[in-house]
Amino acid sequence: MEVFEVHPVGKIRSNGEGAFIELQKEYVQALTALEGFSHVNVIWWFSDFDNDEARAVITAEQPYKQAPDEMGVFATRSPIRPNPIALTTSEVIGIDYENGIVQIAYTDANDASPVLDIKPYTPSLDRVEEPGVPGWCGHWPKSIEASADFAWEEEFNF
Repeated sequence: MEVFEVHPVGKIRSNGEGAFIELQKEYVQALTALEGFSHVNVIWWFSDFDNDEARAVITAEQPYKQAPDEMGVFATRSPIRPNPIALTTSEVIGIDYENGIVQIAYTDANDASPVLDIKPYTPSLDRVEEPGVPGWCGHWPKSIEASADFAWEEEFNF
């Protein structure tokens, strides 16, 4: 098996003051010219699920209430997967270029989760005009903005 090496560029900070991406000092300059982008794609590591047992799981028993009885992990957003890599699109609230801190509106990452990369959200590369989804999740919100008011707790079996 080929092995790839990744190194965190920072970490998630989530507390009573909000959600932030805190970059390591050597990566602060990588924020140059990020202003103007309303959203970023944050690639982070599900560090809380990085163990041999979680990495061996490739199917899940009905993680969503209306989903099929069994699903492959590649059909889920589960943190339990062969490589615990996560992707979250987040609205940028503010950027502190001096200290390397990006305040974001939302993240599903836990505090101190390692951030592997940040990419600007660009509609020409990231937006799909008419995405197709299975019927069991067709009632889910059509945007990040609409997701804020959605009763997600009624969708999950975990």
